[in-house]
Amino acid sequence: MSHTPSTPPPSNDPWLEAIEPFAATLGLPAPLDDHTRHLLEQALTHSSYTYELKQSNNPLPEDWLNNYERLEFLGDAVLKLVVSEYLFEHFPHYREGELTKIRAVVVSDAMLAEFAEDIKLGHIMRFGPNEAKQGGRKKQSSLACSFEALLGALFLSGHFILARDLLLRFLGDACARVDADPTRNNYKAVLQEFTQGEGLGLPDYRVAKQTGPAHKRQFNIEVYVADKCVGTGTGHSKKEAQQAAAQVAVNALDIHP
Repeated sequence: MSHTPSTPPPSNDPWLEAIEPFAATLGLPAPLDDHTRHLLEQALTHSSYTYELKQSNNPLPEDWLNNYERLEFLGDAVLKLVVSEYLFEHFPHYREGELTKIRAVVVSDAMLAEFAEDIKLGHIMRFGPNEAKQGGRKKQSSLACSFEALLGALFLSGHFILARDLLLRFLGDACARVDADPTRNNYKAVLQEFTQGEGLGLPDYRVAKQTGPAHKRQFNIEVYVADKCVGTGTGHSKKEAQQAAAQVAVNALDIHP
């Protein structure tokens, strides 16, 4: 069911006026219907914007205090479905473990931020003034989250095929790069060499969560460098999850072996 804002947007807001041209670059039909426009507004709104509105007692209705966080949750599922389908079709000779390793890097913040930059997502995002001053438009995590939220918005507005096509713009090159990386199967060693060379000690791998029955356990592991989480990974063994987490960390830290 359509959910439209409780009051019409002000026509003199440059940010609102920029949404339609941006939507056109994604292939969305013009003019945007109210439901799709509202979802895009949410997907492109950083949580700092809504937080600062609430702190300033802004009189806007609650509809306008939405940000990308809930859509990000949904978009993450859309992302993994499309990436998994692509890997399943294009790497028929790989078993589950190998596919999981490639996917872990492709869906990482570092890679998603690349996709976001390619479509100039940072330019159209709405931030709170303080976050914008602190370089929010360039932050990897913000770009990645908004990209996932955008996928969620496209899905909810009935444009799953567009969401899929958007991802397919990047998946061929991204998956090929990850697959061709000679360090793909030994990211733990690469990360450890880097941290020791920088005087940061050994990476610390911590089990964040484990799920599933004993015969098919799934581990979610976080890797910390200098007490800061730099990557997460999943796998059916701790070793596999650690490799996935290390791979994400190597990409996030922009380490070049």
